[in-house]
Amino acid sequence: MSCCAPGADYATADHRLTADEILLASRPVGGGARQTDLSVPGIHCGGCIATIEKALSALPGVERARVNLSTKRVSIRWRDGTPPPFAETLAGVGYEAHLADFAETGTDAALSELIRALAVAGFASMNIMLLSVSVWSGAEPATRDLFHWISALIALPALAYSGRVFFRSAWGALRKGRTNMDVPISIGVSLAFALSLYETVHGGPHAYFDAAISLLFFLLIGRTLDHVMRERARVAVKGLARLAARGALVIGADGTGTYLPVAEIEPGMTILLAAGERVPVDARVLEGASELDCSLVSGEGLPQPAVAGQALQAGTLNLTRPLQITATSAARDSFLAEMVRMMEAAEEGRSLYRRIADRAARLYAPVIHLTAFLTFLGWMLATGDAHRAITIAIAVLIVTCPCALGLAVPMVQIMAARRLFEKGIMVRDGAAMERLAEIDSVVFDKTGTLTQGNPRLLDPAAKEPAALSLAAALAAHSRHPYSRALVVASGGLGRPAAGIVFSEISELPGAGLEAKAGGSLYRLGRPEWALGSDVVPEAGANEARVMLSRDGKALASFDFDDRLRPDAREAIAGLSAAGLKVEILSGDREEPVRRLAAALGLPHGARVSPGGKLAHIEAAAAEGRKVLMVGDGLNDAPALARAHASMAPATAADIGRNAADFVFLRESLLAVPQALAVAHEASKLVRQNLFLAVAYNAIAIPIAVLGYVTPLIAAVTMSLSSLLVIGNALRLGRHAAGGLTSVPPVEKVAGAPALALR
Repeated sequence: MSCCAPGADYATADHRLTADEILLASRPVGGGARQTDLSVPGIHCGGCIATIEKALSALPGVERARVNLSTKRVSIRWRDGTPPPFAETLAGVGYEAHLADFAETGTDAALSELIRALAVAGFASMNIMLLSVSVWSGAEPATRDLFHWISALIALPALAYSGRVFFRSAWGALRKGRTNMDVPISIGVSLAFALSLYETVHGGPHAYFDAAISLLFFLLIGRTLDHVMRERARVAVKGLARLAARGALVIGADGTGTYLPVAEIEPGMTILLAAGERVPVDARVLEGASELDCSLVSGEGLPQPAVAGQALQAGTLNLTRPLQITATSAARDSFLAEMVRMMEAAEEGRSLYRRIADRAARLYAPVIHLTAFLTFLGWMLATGDAHRAITIAIAVLIVTCPCALGLAVPMVQIMAARRLFEKGIMVRDGAAMERLAEIDSVVFDKTGTLTQGNPRLLDPAAKEPAALSLAAALAAHSRHPYSRALVVASGGLGRPAAGIVFSEISELPGAGLEAKAGGSLYRLGRPEWALGSDVVPEAGANEARVMLSRDGKALASFDFDDRLRPDAREAIAGLSAAGLKVEILSGDREEPVRRLAAALGLPHGARVSPGGKLAHIEAAAAEGRKVLMVGDGLNDAPALARAHASMAPATAADIGRNAADFVFLRESLLAVPQALAVAHEASKLVRQNLFLAVAYNAIAIPIAVLGYVTPLIAAVTMSLSSLLVIGNALRLGRHAAGGLTSVPPVEKVAGAPALALR
C-alpha cells in the first residue's frame, strides 16, 4: 500500500544532483566499486521497486540497484569513475530523488496526511451510510432523491481530499506510461462515483456513494496501518541514527578547537571528547583515561575502561573524564552507520517469496483491467443492461485489489527484523531469513564465538600466594589479556613481597614484561623468553602458559584458558534437540579444542585453516546439507560467505561481520537458537499469508464476475483481506515482550526439524 506518490512535489525536486555531489556522498565498498544511497519518497509498491531497479541497473557502470520499500531508499553499487546520471534516470521514470541522510529526523508528513484523509473519509462514509440506510428502509422517491443529492454533496469533497492519496499515485504512473496498484483503485472509485451521480441526476433508484467513500475509508485504514507498521520497523534504525553525535570539537595543529558537523570529520582528525558525549566516529584514544558505556555495541551494562591506544566505536558514551581521540574512519563508514545499514538491509533481500509476490503484484493491473472489461462485455451481451454491467465491472475492479498479496511477505519480514533487533540481533540480508529457516547443520568457530576470547587463570588457588602476588604486581603495568587475567585472579593490583620494588619496567611486544628490583631482573611472559633461552617448557593440555622468572630461573608458571560464552551449553543443547547437526571447526591447537568439544558433546576439527573451513562447508553443501556458520575471525570470513546462512558476534573482525548474514550484539550464544526460532516462525507466516491472499482472490473474483458482489461489499471484503494479512504478520511480534529465555522446543514443519516460538 502506498504512502507517497511518484511525481509529487518535494523540496529537492528542482535540484538535480551533480556528479560531484554523488561522488562525495558515495563510499568505497571494495574491488573498485562504490555505493550511493538515495532517498526516493515516491516508492510505494512492488511495481515501483521493479521500475526503479530496472532503470538504474541498465545504466553503464551500475552493478546492482536495491530498493528498500519501508525506508523509501535505493542503494546503488557502481564502478569507480564518473557517477552515472542516477537522478535524471529516476526522474525519467517518474521519481524524484535526493541524497539519503541516515540520521534525518522530523515529523512524519506522510502519516499526518494519511490520518487526515482517513478522518475525512470516515466522517463522510458514516454520514452517507446513515442516509443510505434510510433509502434501503423504503424511503419515498422524493425523499430518496433528496438523500442521494445530499450524499453526493458529502461524497464529492471527501473523494477529492481523501482520494488524492490514490489519484496522485495513479496519475504519476499513467503520466510515465505505466500502471500501479492505485490505477484500478482510482478507476473503480471514480466510476462508482460517476455512476452514482448519473443515477442521482436522472432520479435512478440506486446510487453507490456509500460504496465509493467506504472503499476509500477501508483502503486508508489498511494503508495507514501499513505505514505505521513500516515506521515501527524503522524506529530501531532511527534510534540508532539518533545515537550519532551531530558534531565534535576538532583540535587543529595550532591547538585551537573548531566544532565541525560529524559529516565533515575525516580520519586522522584529533577530537576532544568531553564526559557525557558520544563518540562521533570510530576512533582511537590518544590521551586520557575514562569509562565508557558500550551497551550499544556489546550489550555489556557495566562501564568499560578506556585508555590510550584503545579503539572506540561510534555511538559509545564517554562517562567520566575527557578524552583526546583521533578519528579512524568517516561517519558514513563507522560502526554505527554499519548497524543502521544492516537494519535497513533486512528488507532489501530478494527472497523467493518476495519475488513471487512482487511479480504477481506487477501483473495485477493489466490482468484485472482485462478481467473487468471482459466482465462488462459479457454482462452487456447477456442482459443488455449497461447499468448492471458497469456496476459489476466496478465491483470486480474493487474486490480484486492485490494489496493483501503485496503485503504478504514484507510485513512478516519487517516484524521478524524488529523481533530480532529486540533480541540484539542485526539482519544484514532479508533473504537470509528464508535461508536460515532451511538449515540442518550448524558449524561453530571456537575462540571468540563459543568462548568469550577473554583468558582466565586456571586453578589460581593452587598457586603460591607470594608468586601470584608478585606476578600480578608486574602484570598491572600491561593491558595484555593474560596480564589482566593475573590481576583479576590476585584479587586486585597485587603487592609484591616485602622489600621488592620494581623499577625500569618495560614491555616487549610478543614477549612479555621485564623489570628490575634489588639488582635482579624479573620477567613475566613467554616461557622461552622468561628463561633467557630457547627452551620451551611443556604446555600440556592448557591453552597458554606464562612464566615468571628471576635472573633466568623459573619462579612460577601460570596456565590460561578461555571461558565459554554465557548460555553456550543451553544454546548447543537446544540446537541438538531440534535435530540439527552441530560441530566445532577451529584453527586452535588440538588439545583445547578437544577439551571444549568433549565438554559440549560435539564433534570437532582443530588446526583447520581458512581454506579447510571453506572446503568443509562446500563438502557439506555438495552432500545436500544446508549449513549455518557461526564465526568471528578473519579466518572465518570465507566460510561465513559460502555457508547457506551465517552469523557473527559484534566483536568479530570487520571482514567477519561484513561476510555474515546476521550479527548478534550481546554476549549470550542463545542468539543462535533465537534467530532460528524467529526464522522458522516467519517462514510459516509467509506461507500462510500467501495462501490467504491467493485464496481470497480465487474465491472473490468468480463471485464478483457472476454479479453477486456489490461495490460496497467489494470495498469491505478487499480491505478486510489486507487487514487479515497484516494481523497475521503481527502474530510474530506478540511474543516479543517475553522473549526466548529458555531452549525452544522441537517442532516439525513440513518434515524438517525446526525451532518453535512459544
